[in-house]
Parts: sequence; C-alpha cells; structure tokens
Amino acid sequence: MKLQKATLCGLYAVLELAAHSDQQISAAEIAEKYDISINHLAKVLRSLVRARLVESMRGAGGGYRFSGNPKRVTLLDVIELFEEVGRDAEDSPPVYLDEGLALHKVLREIDDIAIATLSSISITTLLKIIEKQKRGTKADTRVSVRSGAEGV
Repeated sequence: MKLQKATLCGLYAVLELAAHSDQQISAAEIAEKYDISINHLAKVLRSLVRARLVESMRGAGGGYRFSGNPKRVTLLDVIELFEEVGRDAEDSPPVYLDEGLALHKVLREIDDIAIATLSSISITTLLKIIEKQKRGTKADTRVSVRSGAEGV
C-alpha cells in the first residue's frame, strides 16, 4: 500500500505527538525530525486538529499535543483523514464479464483485509512496535561492537 505524502506526514505527526503526550511539540520540530516541509506539515496538522486528534497551543510555549486516545485511535482513523481507503466501484474491472466479476470479488476481499488490518492497529500498538525496534537496534549495535572487540 502506497500512502500519499500528506498521509505519511499525518502519521508521523500523530506518532511523534502521542509518543510525547506530556509535551507540546512545535511544528518546526516535527518537520525537522522527519524532513517535512513546514508548510505542508501545517496543513496536515490543521486536519488533525479538526479531527480532534491533536490540539494546538498558542503562545511562546505553544505547539501541538496529541489529544486522542492512543489505545482507540487506529491507523485507519488517521489514514482516512487524508485519503480514501478501499477500492472505488468506478475503478473496478468490468463486472459484466465472468473474469471481471471474479477479479472484482478478489480485489474487494483484499480491500476488506487491508481495512480490517489498519483498523486493528492502534497508535499505542504502533508505538510499542517502534520502541521494540529501537531496543533491537541498540542490542544489535552492542553485539556488533562486542564482536568487533573480541576479534582485536
């Protein structure tokens, strides 16, 4: 599945804000970390604010804060803000042919599986996966440093 740039920006922003839910983070900090255009990110953040997943704090210490429930907000919730998920009936193969009907049925099942998967993965779950990857990367680094040291 290929996601649009706005969708990826939205996911990165939500994950960053949810990971640091006790802090306010500026759009500039998020843009810099993920190498995103600040103007593009500002538009994405406005969509997230309208969806009440993020709240904006004005002023000198302002920024953004995740305001959703990370256990209930899913990948599908965020993705659907920026793009249509699932196959459009107009894009389907001609269903007046047996082959088209069969292909349409298979494509519909694939869409259903993708939607079910995206709706089953919460922000909390994804943050746990990220944390586990970080720990794994640090462990891999320690092992390779030790292995290199033993050979010296």
